[in-house]
Amino acid sequence: MTKGTYIIRTLLVVAVIILINIASNFFHTFIDLTEDKRFTLSDSTVNFIEDVDDIIYVRVLLEGEFPAGFKRLRAATLDRLQQFADVNPRLEYKFENPLTGSNEEIRQKQEQYKSMGMAPTSLTIADGEERTRKIVYPYAVINYGSRQTLVNLLEPQGGLDQETALNNSINLLEFKIANAIQKLTNEELPNVVFSTGHGETPDFQTARLERDLSSYFDTGRLNLDSLVQLRPEDVDLLIVPAPQTAIPVKTQFVIDQYIMNGGRVIWMVENFQVNLDSINNNNLYVPKPVEHGLDDLLFKYGVRVTKNLVMDLQCAPIPQVVGASGGKAQTQLFPWYYHPLSASLSDNPIVKSIDRVLFKFPSSIEFVGRENDGIKKEVLLATSENSRYQIYPMRLTFEILRIDPDPDQFDKGPQPVAVLLEGEFESFFKNRVTAENEKILQEIGASFREKSVSTKQIVISDADFMKNKYDPNSDRISPIAYSDWEKKAYAGNKSLIVNAIEYMCDDFGLLEARSKDFKLRLLDKVKTRTEKTKWQTINLVMPLIILWLFAFLFYLWRKRKYASS
Repeated sequence: MTKGTYIIRTLLVVAVIILINIASNFFHTFIDLTEDKRFTLSDSTVNFIEDVDDIIYVRVLLEGEFPAGFKRLRAATLDRLQQFADVNPRLEYKFENPLTGSNEEIRQKQEQYKSMGMAPTSLTIADGEERTRKIVYPYAVINYGSRQTLVNLLEPQGGLDQETALNNSINLLEFKIANAIQKLTNEELPNVVFSTGHGETPDFQTARLERDLSSYFDTGRLNLDSLVQLRPEDVDLLIVPAPQTAIPVKTQFVIDQYIMNGGRVIWMVENFQVNLDSINNNNLYVPKPVEHGLDDLLFKYGVRVTKNLVMDLQCAPIPQVVGASGGKAQTQLFPWYYHPLSASLSDNPIVKSIDRVLFKFPSSIEFVGRENDGIKKEVLLATSENSRYQIYPMRLTFEILRIDPDPDQFDKGPQPVAVLLEGEFESFFKNRVTAENEKILQEIGASFREKSVSTKQIVISDADFMKNKYDPNSDRISPIAYSDWEKKAYAGNKSLIVNAIEYMCDDFGLLEARSKDFKLRLLDKVKTRTEKTKWQTINLVMPLIILWLFAFLFYLWRKRKYASS
């Protein structure tokens, strides 16, 4: 090989490398060999992002020096946004450090972030023996036209270790970003309606929920007794929040035909009127059954809300007076078995990875009907293994708190308290349409449907889980499921109702991305400590040995080749 040929070949190799690097800035591809397909967007996400027809600009406030966990979150966010941009080049993004500039500039930025609803996360970073605190804003600000929304990239820790919480955050990146974009690009907001007229949960107790939904949903109240027809085109989702009086058959017919035509319903059915005050005012209190008139209707759709009250050793506490000091009552928190903390039994995106949900005096839910009736039935939430129930008429008293519970008596296993039904439902009024109903249908030009198109229903045996507290004196509302005694809100409660509403109104199937399960493969801490030197040596020495071996073999090959020529 002449010197000129060698130079030409070298220049060609350099040119090819430069061209590959230039091309890589415009074309991105990869092969996802992971078992859980963690680097592959869901089909529903891809189809939705492809249809976005205007510029989406994303500012991610995760630039700077972070601990390893947050670097992983930043890298995962960058990967996800790059995948989105590969699907649709109209998506543009930028990473920026939110805390750069002078002290005054940083203070102004922090005030701006606070006004936008951003709450910073405080980190403690260890550097040798020194520990420093760092403020982080794990948010993405997404702009579409004149609209803007925030995405909190960091999931609440909720008692989990930091690695698990960060892994959950990375799992949800695709869903969070896609869901935020969907809400921004919706030309018409989905219409979510709460039924009224039968003693349902009042609006001041759902004010926090409706405020949280207001940016992405139109919410309202509707007395169904005043209607002869309810159309899915007008109401995307109907919520029936714990009626306390009987819903007339005429109104049930309106709801039934709404479902038959594709309407979606969240039922919150409470079988008993009971609260702590009623127990406190009576030594032995027998709760009054609620005659809501929905048992037969729900039975036809595939569920029965049992006439019982569920008790669980995994529960929230309530205060009880244990003495007095200085003329003031002394209280102590005791576990209250009728307020179970229910966990997910499903990988359904409604409940996957959410914190435990606080219910108050729920009943257990049973599936009924044939196994092959075409309805997919799924338990979303259930109590723990250490559960039992009391069948009506039951007597409630605080005296049970005086003695420690016997775990052997809590032996009924998990009791479902929230279920999902999906499929084609048969009408409750099949072969039962009255002359009055037929007349109404004729007047509005509608026909009776015996079987529904594919649709969804959720049944929950409590409505307290979604309520906020309201102080009429200060006109202030608390967060959803706020406990005055524990000074905290149960985050799982808000997640449950918001996820349920989004699932019911999700026509793109974006919540599919929320159900992805990425396994967290942590190192064995004992082995990493005891075998540290061994693996350090392998990682440092083995690459050098392999490199030397290849060099030696290459030398032998060249020697043999040119020796024979």
